[in-house]
Amino acid sequence: MPNIKSAIKRVKTNEAKNAQNTTAKSAMRTAVKKVEAAVSTNDAVVAKEALVTAASKLDKAAAKGLIHKNAAARKKSRLMKKSNAL
Repeated sequence: MPNIKSAIKRVKTNEAKNAQNTTAKSAMRTAVKKVEAAVSTNDAVVAKEALVTAASKLDKAAAKGLIHKNAAARKKSRLMKKSNAL
């Protein structure tokens, strides 16, 4: 543990940001999995609804820098391709 006040604060803020980033990334992954699960069960209505939330979470993650914007676009494209195939 650091002794300097600013370093102590930096450790605390890093831990807080890390927790927020972990939560957001986990929620994004869960949303993507829900779309894939709906597609695998051939449930078009649920897949479309889950796709909207997954796309939103992917965009937010890309905006926050959790994933690269091209990675988010690629994941969205693949999910939409699967969803539209139903």
